[in-house]
Amino acid sequence: MIAELAADPSVLLPFILIGFAAQLVDGALGMAYGTISSTLLVGMGVPPAVASAGVHTAETFTTGISAVSHVAHRNVDWKLFARIVVPGVIGGVLGAYVLSNIHAEAARPFVLAYLMALGLYIFWRGWTHTHVLKRPRIVAPIGLVGGFLDAAGGGGWGPIVTSNLMVQGSAPRTTIGTVNTAEFFLTLTISATFLLTLGWEAFSVAIIGLLIGGVAAAPLGAIVAKRVEADKLLVLVGAVLIVTSGWGLWRLLA
Repeated sequence: MIAELAADPSVLLPFILIGFAAQLVDGALGMAYGTISSTLLVGMGVPPAVASAGVHTAETFTTGISAVSHVAHRNVDWKLFARIVVPGVIGGVLGAYVLSNIHAEAARPFVLAYLMALGLYIFWRGWTHTHVLKRPRIVAPIGLVGGFLDAAGGGGWGPIVTSNLMVQGSAPRTTIGTVNTAEFFLTLTISATFLLTLGWEAFSVAIIGLLIGGVAAAPLGAIVAKRVEADKLLVLVGAVLIVTSGWGLWRLLA
């Protein structure tokens, strides 16, 4: 890897740009970094387990910076954070173990279809201004499932957790900030689990590029989440869910 970078440093540029764009969307809307990055790597022929391990390694740094930024801008609901972080970590460890030892792709079409339906519903609620703020009741199971799917599928924490909390009435800004902050602990645990099961093979030029771009964009997402109106955030979250889930379904069907 070092020799490849020394010979041609420009190979990093496409991955830096992708990491920057993916983290900007993730920090502002609470989802998409893992989905975008993992889709790219798998599409280039990287094995799913290695792609997921590498993306989570890079995401450990980007989510750490993003978490600090969201805390600084008061985008975090600490009561909600306490309810999702532990189940999320447990689910992440289980998902990383499953992906490292067996294939767990059978449920992917159903998960993507579910996320697309949620995206359409969230988009409609934001567009029609019908979002009523309420404290979400179902939290821990969502964190557990989100953590598992994030590790097993290379991306899923944000789409699963953010969207389900918003559907229950959680405030968009604090939901995004809280989910992003909890994600740091999730990615740290998942990366450690992958390191124990796969070793250091996840590191590559692509991951270094994603890391550089993601770290550069991480502080900006919290500012966007704080300043954009709630209804507009809902519309944007719904649109991202529709596009990413639709793309995933199209690839599976094709």
